[in-house]
Amino acid sequence: MKRSKLATVLLLAIAAAMGAPMAVAQEAGDTATDGAGGAAAVGEAVPTGEEALQVPFIDLNIREPQNGQEVALSVQLLLILAVLSLAPSIIILTTSFLRIAIVFDFVKRALSLQQVPPTQVLMGVALFMTMFIMWPTLEEIYDDAFAPFRDGEIGIEEAYGETIGPLRVFMYRQMREDPQSVRLFMRMGGLERPQNLADVPTRVLLPAFVLHELTVAFKIGILLFIPFIIIDMVVASTLMSMGMIMLPPIMISLPFKLILFVLVDGWNLITQQLVASFGGF
Repeated sequence: MKRSKLATVLLLAIAAAMGAPMAVAQEAGDTATDGAGGAAAVGEAVPTGEEALQVPFIDLNIREPQNGQEVALSVQLLLILAVLSLAPSIIILTTSFLRIAIVFDFVKRALSLQQVPPTQVLMGVALFMTMFIMWPTLEEIYDDAFAPFRDGEIGIEEAYGETIGPLRVFMYRQMREDPQSVRLFMRMGGLERPQNLADVPTRVLLPAFVLHELTVAFKIGILLFIPFIIIDMVVASTLMSMGMIMLPPIMISLPFKLILFVLVDGWNLITQQLVASFGGF
C-alpha cells in the first residue's frame, strides 16, 4: 500500500512539472487507495496553472559570430579553458616543484622505504616548498599582472606578458651557470645565438628548463645514493662472510640507513640544500 501511494505521489509530481492538465493528475490520484481500500482523493492537492511547479529554463544558443571581435573572444575563452586544464602540468614544469619531487623520490628509494613516508606526503611537502621558493615570483606576478588586469588597467595580452616575464627570469636564473640546454634547443630550432635573455624564445626556454631540472635532480640523487649504497655493500659482504646467504641484506641495512639519516639530520640538510640550490636564499 505504501508503494502504491509513493508511486502515485511521484506520478503527480511529474505530471505537475510537465504542465499536465488537471484531468491527468486527477486520473492518477484516483488510482490510489487508502488504508481501508477506498479511493484517496490525491489529485485535488495538485496545483494547476500559475501555481504549478516552476522548472528553471535553460537556453543555450549557438550562432555565427557577427564580427571579428566575437571570434577573438571565443578563441580567448577556449585558450583560457585550455590553460586551466593544463594548470597542474604548468605548475610542475615551470617551477621548482620538478626538482624537489624527484629528489624526494630518490631519498625514499635510497633508504629502501616502500610505504613510509607515503607519496602523497612527499608531494605535499614538495608543493609547500615550491610555494616558499616561488613566493617572490608569485608576488611579482600578482602585483604586475593579476591586480592591474582585475582592475581593468591592462588588457589580457599585457597581463600575459607581465605573467610570463617573472617566470622566464626564474627559469633562466637556474640555467645561468649551465646554459647547455638552451644552446641545445636553440641549435635544434635553427635559431641564432642569443645575446641576452630577451633573445631566447619562450618555446625554447621551457623545454630547456625542464631538461636542466631533470639533470640537476639526477645529479643530486646520485650523491644521495652513494652513502646508502656503501652501507648496503658492507652489510651484504658481512652477511656473506658469515655464511648467512639466505638472509636478505636489506633487512639488516635498513635500520642502519635510518640511523645514519636521523643522526645527520637528513631532512633538514636536504631541504636546506634544495632551497639553496635555486639561489636567492
